Amino acid sequence: MKQFSKLFFIGLLGGALVLSGCGASNTVKGGGIGAGAGAAVGAGIGAIFGGGKGAAWGAGIGAVLGGSTGAIIGKKMDKQAAELAQIEGAQVEKVNEGEAIKVTFDSGILFATNSNTLNTASRTSLDKFAASLQNNLDTDVKIYGHTDSTGSDAINNPLSQRRAESVYNYLVSKGVSGSRLVSEGFGSTQPIADNNTTVGRTQNRRVEIYILPNEKMIREAQEQGR
Repeated sequence: MKQFSKLFFIGLLGGALVLSGCGASNTVKGGGIGAGAGAAVGAGIGAIFGGGKGAAWGAGIGAVLGGSTGAIIGKKMDKQAAELAQIEGAQVEKVNEGEAIKVTFDSGILFATNSNTLNTASRTSLDKFAASLQNNLDTDVKIYGHTDSTGSDAINNPLSQRRAESVYNYLVSKGVSGSRLVSEGFGSTQPIADNNTTVGRTQNRRVEIYILPNEKMIREAQEQGR
């Protein structure tokens, strides 16, 4: 993601905010945001876009810029979330007071075991996902790869990164601008289920994608909300 977008969000959420855990995984949960821009940076606002583990998530854009701005952004994100919910194999959640979208793809759908090669079924799902991104241009996208705890970090960490990159590269091949996308792997460090069970390990082998309003969408929402 462009440095401008990082600085914009750091400045935007640099005040005293509280953590909103609305459906967010450990990727976006973490240290709360302290008062002041310096504390916000230290708590990890930039890490949402820069790849830090345990990034903080703000209480909502509307809480900072006003309820009308948040409502306008939320309406746009609701529309895209409804589109994404039609994609087979995609779990869609609205997070951060509805001003962002989390899409989780099960790696069992996306990849064969110990592989970062996209299978046929996943390509069909990602074709639809890319089309939605193309229909909703005013967003930025963060792609996170995760594994279960089987194997060592030396295997899991690069595997999760390659899986995230596979999704990134496929979306770019379908016309999504790479300037909107960032990919990162977290290995097995952020499980959402019990790695001691087969079902839990399956849930932990996943790709999560966060769709966030970009600077243009926020600026236009501010103007409409005046």
